[in-house]
Order: sequence, then structure tokens, then C-alpha cells
Amino acid sequence: MLSALTPDRCALLLIDMQRDFCAPGGYADMAGLDIQRLRAPIAAQQALLAAARRSGLLVVHTREGHRADLSDLPAWKRERAQRSGAPIGTSGPMGRLLIRGEPGHQLIDELAPMESEPVIDKPGYSAFAHTDLELLLANRGIRYLIITGVTTEVCVSSTLRAAVDLGFHCLTVSDACASPHPALHDAALAMIGVEGGIFGELCTAAELIERLESFP
Repeated sequence: MLSALTPDRCALLLIDMQRDFCAPGGYADMAGLDIQRLRAPIAAQQALLAAARRSGLLVVHTREGHRADLSDLPAWKRERAQRSGAPIGTSGPMGRLLIRGEPGHQLIDELAPMESEPVIDKPGYSAFAHTDLELLLANRGIRYLIITGVTTEVCVSSTLRAAVDLGFHCLTVSDACASPHPALHDAALAMIGVEGGIFGELCTAAELIERLESFP
């Protein structure tokens, strides 16, 4: 798939690289997750982001979060977050957990979007569920998605599966994704390549950057 990439038909997707997941005092930290593991791919993502911008790719950022009144928070998700020890909407060091507009909901400084780069706010795990991402990509003629972000087994995997069902060609960057659970990270990546690439293909950041830098 690397050889088929062209800058006009390809987009880089950075999933949920926000303070609530990647900074002390955010949702993940309050839930007892290892945020150092979640921060591990930042250097690779920075290099990819720079290469994508130089190559003229569309770059899309996503953030998971809910309305301040929690009207878009399903009961099951509320209950699940309570069991994790980090109830959505409760106060933390960076404001209310996973609430849009709060400091914790913002993207991390290391991967700050440019003004021209869309930011998709999503209430669920897939970036396609209840958002305008599919429309945005269709209007640009995008058919190839480069997928990175956190967490590999939840929001990355959910977005990848939805994208494949919608007909996108997907390339997941193995060292630009992360999970607090290494075994689940490895399993989520292993599932991509079964049955001839049922969920697309895998590559490393270095392999992808080499391809991006070969664009004329």
C-alpha cells in the first residue's frame, strides 16, 4: 500500500492525542492508566506530522469528549467510566474529565494542529461515529488513511474497523500508536494482517516517512 500513496488522496489521522489521555491529571491518569506508555509514540508522530505537512497531506486530529451537560454520554459509558475510577464529567487537575472545552480535552502541545488542519470532536470511540469525518474525507477525495494515536485497542481499532467498512484503504503505523496494555497493543496490531490484511496493512513511521519524502 505504501507504493500506492499519493498526497492528494491520502490523509494522516492523529487519534485522541489529547491531555486527558497523555498528560498527568487527565482522564487516563485518573483511571490509573500508564500515561508514559501512551506518550511513547509522540516522537514518531511528530516526525510523521512534519513529513505529512511537507508532502501536502491532509492532517486530521480527533478528540474524544462530551458536552458539558453530558447529554451525549450513554448510560453504559457513564457506568463503565465510574467503574474505572474516573467518572466522566467529574473535576480533575485539568478540569472536568473528558468534557469539551476543558483544558484536559485539548490536544497536547507537541502535536498542536495548524489552523488549516481539521479537529474532529467525537463522543465515542470511532472517529466516524456521530461526526462529519466521512464527509470531510469524501469532499477531499481521500481514499487512503494513515492511522496513528491512542489507544491501539480502543479508539484506534474502532476507527480503523469503521474506515475499512466504509471502503477506505488503511495503513496503521505500528510505532505511532500506543496502549497502556502492551499485550492488547500487540494483539490489536496482529489482528490487522490476518486473512490477507483484513483491516489493511501495517508499517513503521520510518518506512512511511521514507515514502512521503519520495513524493515529487
